[in-house]
Amino acid sequence: MKKAILVFTKVPRVGDCKTRLTEARGGILTYEEATALYEACLLDVIEVSLSVEGADVWICYNKDGDRSYLDSLLDQVKNAQRIAGIFSDQGGSFDDCMQYATDHILKSGAENRLADCLLISGGDLPSLQPYILQDALNKLEKLSQSVSGQKVAVSKVKASDGSLIGAALVEGACQEGGFSLAGLTCTTNFTFNEVFYNKDGITALDMMANKAGDEQIPIAFVEEVPDIDIPVDLASAMPVLRIIELAAKHDPAITVPERTINFLNEMGLQSVALPPAARELV
Repeated sequence: MKKAILVFTKVPRVGDCKTRLTEARGGILTYEEATALYEACLLDVIEVSLSVEGADVWICYNKDGDRSYLDSLLDQVKNAQRIAGIFSDQGGSFDDCMQYATDHILKSGAENRLADCLLISGGDLPSLQPYILQDALNKLEKLSQSVSGQKVAVSKVKASDGSLIGAALVEGACQEGGFSLAGLTCTTNFTFNEVFYNKDGITALDMMANKAGDEQIPIAFVEEVPDIDIPVDLASAMPVLRIIELAAKHDPAITVPERTINFLNEMGLQSVALPPAARELV
């Protein structure tokens, strides 16, 4: 099965990304610092994605993003020559953009598809590890070959080895009912319509589960990877990143998000917990 990883991102621009981390929105960073943090996270995520063997890596950026600036950032990435392609979305809601990116790669199983299955990642997941991406791709392939996956495939599409590609979904959670990773095969009856924006306030994680249940699509779950949107996310991520840095000294399978850690060190940021007595006074 031909596999692809898609990093879905905005091109970093001051005042346009991670604004909920800024002082203007009750956070602790300037707009410039928030942008620098996101750039560091994004490049770390792309490098992790490129380290996964047997998967093409694609990048989809926002329609009004500065492609030349994105290219200059990617020049800093190890093994950037392995990036299979870069393209922009076509605007609209987040649902629309995610669906466009999915269709661009999978093309509903048409012969000119760029992959048989796709795993989508955000750019703000500094603790993301190669083994999590590999686990998600492996589970997609396994479910695709299952009886239930073959049964609900929307069309008979063959992989390069001649096997039929069944339907399958995979997701990894992040905070507050969102997901960090979402993946599917090219024969899966699933769209991102109303996943992020729906009138009933259903979380993205629940909506994806609902759609899987309604269509009887086999779904897999992988390790949670938190994103960084608000100050508490950043505070929670810092001790995790420290553990990753220490653990990597004893485990070569762990990838250290060096840019994100360097940014935090240069800023002098540290996560703290109030002692019990102080909490009682708050």
